[in-house]
Amino acid sequence: MFDSPEARDVARLYAFRFPRATHEQRIWLWKALYEGWLGRYIGEHDAVLEIAPGYCEFINNVPLNQERVGVDLNEETRRFAARGVVMHHVSAELASDVLPADHFDAVFVSNFFEHCQSKQQLLEVLRVIHRAMKRSGKLLILGPNYKHAVRAYFDYFDHHLPLTERSMAEALAIAGFEVVECIAQTLPLSTHGRLPPQPWLLRALVHTYLRLPLVWRLFGAQFFIVAKKR
Repeated sequence: MFDSPEARDVARLYAFRFPRATHEQRIWLWKALYEGWLGRYIGEHDAVLEIAPGYCEFINNVPLNQERVGVDLNEETRRFAARGVVMHHVSAELASDVLPADHFDAVFVSNFFEHCQSKQQLLEVLRVIHRAMKRSGKLLILGPNYKHAVRAYFDYFDHHLPLTERSMAEALAIAGFEVVECIAQTLPLSTHGRLPPQPWLLRALVHTYLRLPLVWRLFGAQFFIVAKKR
């Protein structure tokens, strides 16, 4: 799948959607999200897998001394991975060929499942994750909630599946997972054009937002789910 026409299409689409001028803002955004929220789910000795890390803003924040692995069809992803991050360029539903079984303590998936071409493909990816996770591991999913993002959901060319926190929970149940935490609204659907350029101001804004879950009901359009093997 490396350097396939599909992979080149993904690279072109993401280069258009995320201009280089916004990369630094996104790096600081994800650093603040990891510090103030997502990092609490990652143990200090966890082996971490990310499906579709894109520009690696999440996986690069996992400490250097931990095992960090990414799976992404886009060959450009390797260029953005920090030192020590192992990157596999393969379709997520085929990743069992490169990932060890019962190995990862934490798996993170952000804004990916809505890109699956079918529900069957989504289930295939979940089964790959299920195989790769330890029995004690956790799966963290962040994704657009169709109920709260209906007007803009299909503004993105590669969105195929309309998902909600409930439909995602049902898919997880089919694939052998149990949901242990579910929040219907967390982050806005997109931060494009809304982020302050100053890192200190962006960090302060994110940390303030994360401390005010009541505000999530006004602006939040992404669900967050934590699941474990059933």
